[in-house]
Amino acid sequence: MSLDAPRLSAADLHDLPGRRPVVASEVAFTGKVWDVRRDQVDLGGGSVVTRDVVEHDGAVLVLAVREDRGGPEVLLIRQYRHPVAAEDWELPAGLLDVEGEDPLRAARRELAEEADLRAEHWEQLLSFTPSPGSLGEVITAFVATGLSEVPAGERHVREHEEAGMPVGWVRVPDVVAAVLGGQVRNGPMIVGVLALAARLH
Repeated sequence: MSLDAPRLSAADLHDLPGRRPVVASEVAFTGKVWDVRRDQVDLGGGSVVTRDVVEHDGAVLVLAVREDRGGPEVLLIRQYRHPVAAEDWELPAGLLDVEGEDPLRAARRELAEEADLRAEHWEQLLSFTPSPGSLGEVITAFVATGLSEVPAGERHVREHEEAGMPVGWVRVPDVVAAVLGGQVRNGPMIVGVLALAARLH
């Protein structure tokens, strides 16, 4: 039957927001950063299912872009990620974990904290849900240009996984090649860089 499905256009592709009725809910696990909520969800037609949801405040992603050495380059950082037992090449990013902070302000803060950079120009690139089957996180990605260094006396002191992170500038086509070649696997970085590459072309 799928071969008989209608052909859709870009104009047809809109997610449909709206929560199905939750008939019961409890906190199944309380963690240091995230909690897990267990919901009984009424899908209609007599179907009630149990779904565990990781409660998440959301996050931001920053594509710091420079073009002063020819083609566009993006800043990547390498950070240890314990759940996947690897040091991932990533984009500067962080949680919306400051009370009342909007995504743009959080993106400015994260770029300064993780990369010692400020940007004169900011543009929202896209937002996406990295794992909608279990995670309530929405990541908002920004392109930052007109870059300058944070003065030495104002820089954030990094600790834990952020201490001593390697950083580097990479030409956008080279990052895309590394993504398509399977050399890097960090999901938000892949989404952000491929979206940036599509926009640039």
